Amino acid sequence: MAEFEDDLEFNSEQVQKIAESACQTVIGNDSIVYQKDKASQWSQQIIELCIKELAKLNKEFKYIVTCVLQQNIGAGIQTAATAFWNTGTDGLISVQLANNTYYCIVTVFCM
Repeated sequence: MAEFEDDLEFNSEQVQKIAESACQTVIGNDSIVYQKDKASQWSQQIIELCIKELAKLNKEFKYIVTCVLQQNIGAGIQTAATAFWNTGTDGLISVQLANNTYYCIVTVFCM
């Protein structure tokens, strides 16, 4: 029975590692410079990699992954997220990655 309960439990550390790894894999290199023509592709790759790795967990969750990739030109960026759900089993994480040329924010909802 405990194994079944683990399948229904949100593990924020595990999900956070997946999101961080996806960001590092796609744009984590410090030499990566923001390129407007590649931003959409990078965002999509991060999202697809997150979904692929989350599916490997074989948990009874539905996942929503968003990615905001913005050029760093000195302007601020603020995001927020919330949901009405079962706080005992569902959850979300947000990962931020930045360098001198971009901001990247990935949010993963697990329900």
